[in-house]
Amino acid sequence: MSSVNTAIQLITREQAASSAKGIAAAASTCSPTLARGPWDFDLAEALAGVPAYGPGASVADHAPASTPRQGQLPEEYKRASDAELDTRIRAAKATLGDRAVVLGHFYQRDEVVEYADFVGDSFQLANAALTRPDAEAIIFCGVHFMAETADILSRLDQAVILPNLAAGCSMADMADIDSVTECWEQLEELFGTEPDADGRVPVIPVTYMNSSAALKGFCGEHGGIVCTSSNAATVLEWAFERGQRVLFFPDQHLGRNTAKAMGVPLEQMPMWNPRKDLGGNNEQTLADSRVILWHGFCSVHKRFNVGQIEKARAEFPGVQVIVHPECPMEVVDAADSAGSTDFIRKAIAAATEPTTFAVGTEINLVNRLAAENPQHTIFCLDPVICPCSTMYRIHPGYLAWVLEALVRGEVVNRIAVEDAVAAPARVALERMLAARP
Repeated sequence: MSSVNTAIQLITREQAASSAKGIAAAASTCSPTLARGPWDFDLAEALAGVPAYGPGASVADHAPASTPRQGQLPEEYKRASDAELDTRIRAAKATLGDRAVVLGHFYQRDEVVEYADFVGDSFQLANAALTRPDAEAIIFCGVHFMAETADILSRLDQAVILPNLAAGCSMADMADIDSVTECWEQLEELFGTEPDADGRVPVIPVTYMNSSAALKGFCGEHGGIVCTSSNAATVLEWAFERGQRVLFFPDQHLGRNTAKAMGVPLEQMPMWNPRKDLGGNNEQTLADSRVILWHGFCSVHKRFNVGQIEKARAEFPGVQVIVHPECPMEVVDAADSAGSTDFIRKAIAAATEPTTFAVGTEINLVNRLAAENPQHTIFCLDPVICPCSTMYRIHPGYLAWVLEALVRGEVVNRIAVEDAVAAPARVALERMLAARP
């Protein structure tokens, strides 16, 4: 099976040829500009003076002014062929040896993952870096909040590097420290801060791993905790033991799906819109709440819908539909099962007989699972190829650039979280580590 990038290049060429002939192409992507080099978007953002997420699932999401932007990649890396980049990356890695470790997220393009020393989700990779104590540099091929987490958990003398600074996360950007702080102040004014007769405080903040270091630090300072998609239920149980209700950010869908599965009624899960007073709620609704959901979402997983599941079931009787809990509630309800990327991988690995799987998560992972499990039929629920915009901003050219800089003794694109934020963020992460499913 060809990589997602290869498929995008072929589809783009076929679409151009079909358009010239006045016929419809057989396959489609969500944007023809996905076929261009990410450096084109670095330049476009520099010229426009405003950041953007780039083509892909998050293209329509608003990128705040504070979103990091990538400087111009040197021309030699833009012009280099795939073969030349491969030679240079492997040579740099060989020269650096144990001094550098390359981490590749599940959602990265295959052309980057092939150079990773570890492949996994954000928290698996942050922990994997800890197994390489001799590494002077951790090259995190993921997105900004992941590199921040790795920096928080790594030693002070280790440099965490993000190959393309524009690899952010639109979901993480949907909850910023100012908006969450304002929300918290409104909730404190409404509920006070004194615990009830059982010793539970009015509100416990819970942030998903897919959030900024500042928000992890906020949770650490306010008695809160971090969760992953794997342990969200365990974390909510931890929070309910300590609080009368939970403020869950930034992903509404993970919060809603997890709490619903735990028996929390939907009417006790109001949404908080940071652009409205009291989040758009009245005082009684908030008083009756158990989980206050932030108005945030993952644009990759928002693309999945019940119609896609119905189509898969009609075309493939007996298909097993597995989706990520960042998908909307109706999609999770219509699927056979839902869980983290690790859950999805393990569910497929556990199938002893040839099975057809329709998977609702990022296309790079789905394609990789299909290639790794040829005994099964595995396909993405969304027929339109639309990768994570920000993961896709990392290209082998950027990886070659940061590795060769290290060979020369230079550290570029370092991600460093100041200690005033890192210290309380570490507290919230340690609480999460202790909350094992």
